[in-house]
Amino acid sequence: MKGMPEERAVAAAEYIIENKTTVRKTAKRFGVSKSTVHKDVSERLAHISPALYAEVKSVLERNKRERHLRGGEATKQKYEHIREAMEKNATAE
Repeated sequence: MKGMPEERAVAAAEYIIENKTTVRKTAKRFGVSKSTVHKDVSERLAHISPALYAEVKSVLERNKRERHLRGGEATKQKYEHIREAMEKNATAE
């Protein structure tokens, strides 16, 4: 949805609120960059719909508070995958 910035901002905001998703996932869903999504929901949306902006802001702030947890989980899964692959190779030999 690359068309009108105002429409895109509202659509992205509604998607973030409904799915409690991140800017990156929203950008992937809409086929735009994460910078575009961030600008849409943090700058444009404030002028278009202050109420919607407030809702999106609370979701984005929650994401910011929790991002270290998501990063830690991703690292944990990465090393578990590496360990499993090493164990699989060791038993195959």
